[in-house]
Amino acid sequence: MLIRAATHADLPAILAIYNDVIATSTAVYALEPVSLEDRTAWYEGRLAQGYPVLVAEDQGEVVGFSSFGEWRGAWHGFRFTVEHSVHVRADQRGKGVGAQLVEALFPLALALGKHVIIGGIDAENAGSVRFHERLGFKTVAHFPEVGHKFGRWLDLVFMQRFLDAPGAERD
Repeated sequence: MLIRAATHADLPAILAIYNDVIATSTAVYALEPVSLEDRTAWYEGRLAQGYPVLVAEDQGEVVGFSSFGEWRGAWHGFRFTVEHSVHVRADQRGKGVGAQLVEALFPLALALGKHVIIGGIDAENAGSVRFHERLGFKTVAHFPEVGHKFGRWLDLVFMQRFLDAPGAERD
């Protein structure tokens, strides 16, 4: 398994993984598939902000991707916090791909001076919650019925992990 920076050539595979997640799960609360133009804009936006987009490649095929971006947008007070995303192709889940993709984000975020990484997870996705706990994330918030998909209300859990020591000095 190779974890590497994504390229434009990886975007169709990233799109296929993402649209499968949209269609089959509550890991993303989007309701409609996105276009290649959307994923290209997302990719270019991340790179323009200096943020990584990583892929996991196995035998020449992209089998997952991860990234992080701003948390709470333009509010400067949150500049040391990022929110990550990670998605793995359905036939590769449970094989450690996601863990490698998320763990590869930690040093990149730390190198950018980030202090905390956040994950937003559907509360019913016990596997994802356990996955994040194994990576050192702690549940810090539970928002009941903030999403709606597949005809039901969805609870959102926020989990966070410190990238450096709690209380670390920042300018």
